[in-house]
Parts: sequence; C-alpha cells; structure tokens
Amino acid sequence: MNHRLTLTLRTFTAAVLACGALLAQAAEGEVKKLDLAQGKVTIKHGEIKNIEMPAMTMVFRAKNITLLNGLAVGDQVSFEADKVDGQYLVTAIKKK
Repeated sequence: MNHRLTLTLRTFTAAVLACGALLAQAAEGEVKKLDLAQGKVTIKHGEIKNIEMPAMTMVFRAKNITLLNGLAVGDQVSFEADKVDGQYLVTAIKKK
C-alpha cells in the first residue's frame, strides 16, 4: 500500500473514532422546566456517562443561555453535560 493511502486511512479512522466518542457523550432526555431568566433547564434524563450520573431529573445551568433558545417544556432532547467548578452545565442541546 502506498504511503499516501495509508496516511489517508489512518486519518479517516481517527476521525471516525473521534465522532464515536462525541456521540457516546450525548444523553437523551425530556425538558421538564425552563428558566430562561436564570439560564437553567430541568431535564429528565438517562445516564450521563461522562459525568457518571445515573438517570434522574436534574436542573442544569446552560453554559451559554442561547443554547436554550427554541426549547419548550415537553421537548425530547439530545444533550451534552459537564461538571465545571462543581456546577453541572449543559454544553450542547438540540431537539430530537
């Protein structure tokens, strides 16, 4: 196999693995409450593996309040969360 093809295949494989890791961090849930003034969203969610959180209903702060634009109570969502300085933050969210 020539060097260029080998390099292309390695790059492609790395990209696929990175995408898989990102998808593995996404959690599924339902918006139960929105507090736009405070930048908070309550989500009934499944397990969030990257922060070792079991399924529950939890209030999260939005990392950026604009993440909450267009959301409504009852929406089914896919989201990412992280723990920053002791606070649980939604870092990405989108309606299903």
